[in-house]
Amino acid sequence: MQYCTECLFPAVAATPLTFDQHGVCSGCRAGRHKRTIDWTKRRALFGELVEKYRNPDGYDCVLPVSGGKDSYFAAHVAREFGLKALMVTYHGNNYLPEGERNLMRMKDVFGFDHIIFRPSTDILRRLNRLGFTLTGDMNWHAHAGIFTYPMQMAVLHNIPLVFWGDHGFTEQGGMHSHDVFFEYTAEDRHKNALHGFDWFDFIEPVEGLTRKDLQFLIYPSEDRVRATGLRGIFLSNYFYYDGARHAEIARKHYQWEEAEQEFDRTFRRTSNLDDIHENGVHDYLKFIKLGYGRGTDHSNYEIREGRMTREKGMEMVRRYDHVKPRDLQRWLDYTGMTEEEFDRVADTFRDQRVWRIENNQWIKENVWGGESAYGEVKALPDWAR
Repeated sequence: MQYCTECLFPAVAATPLTFDQHGVCSGCRAGRHKRTIDWTKRRALFGELVEKYRNPDGYDCVLPVSGGKDSYFAAHVAREFGLKALMVTYHGNNYLPEGERNLMRMKDVFGFDHIIFRPSTDILRRLNRLGFTLTGDMNWHAHAGIFTYPMQMAVLHNIPLVFWGDHGFTEQGGMHSHDVFFEYTAEDRHKNALHGFDWFDFIEPVEGLTRKDLQFLIYPSEDRVRATGLRGIFLSNYFYYDGARHAEIARKHYQWEEAEQEFDRTFRRTSNLDDIHENGVHDYLKFIKLGYGRGTDHSNYEIREGRMTREKGMEMVRRYDHVKPRDLQRWLDYTGMTEEEFDRVADTFRDQRVWRIENNQWIKENVWGGESAYGEVKALPDWAR
């Protein structure tokens, strides 16, 4: 396995990567370029853009928000520019208490109207189970809801401009240059955010979900998008995007709270407070599939910002990436699944470019060198049969 010589990303990653002749990944190269951009000029461009969308009789923009640090930053920007924003939240029913408080505080500290959509618990349980067995991602519904419901509300209320935070595949992996001002598209939503699946893939007999059950996951039609003039922009094209700085702004100005307790699978307490399983079971599944997790991801952010050495990052990977999290039991109780069932299904999603089997153990290469065993084989993927 090839690993980036500057950060800790493996060549086989959730984010598409390329490597240069020095072994530096495209994400690190994008990070270097990001530091050369004149962000004062970018801020001015943003100001010119939003002027075109000011509405004398209604909302100027939609803000998809989770209550996290980046949501607070987006609302902070909207407030700085004097915009009348409509905040929209897809609530997946798994917030940490601190995250819930952060979410509910937003309407008070920013003064924006706020729509919070909460699907029925029964539908969410079924989507959790089916997301896991079909895609290997029990949180697929959350990605779909976050990237769909705000666009539905924008069309419904005839608000053309939607602010997204960052394009994750660009910030992490350098998929697009910041110079092309890549914008949100239905194609990018389907291919990247939703991993090539969509709501209709979840219509099947086992869970019994219907189109009527999944209305909140159906993207607006091309005709309605065109009639609204819908446009989704990424703030990371106009402002230097740094989650640590966003957390500082949110704490200092808006009483934002980080997680009170450390997560099992990352050292960061400022990320993913909107879903107790995002840093837990969901991230553990990424390790099962691709051999790394948020110990790697979050270290990479810190390494690229010069706040952590690569060696320290390796320590974080050793400590966190392989850990089976405690919140798994909560998710099993929530969905009615056993741990044995979970392990067997999870094993079927392992990537053969990362894993091999020896003495009934899962083996993979490590970023610090050599190989290690990471648990007993519970089920064979198709490629190992």
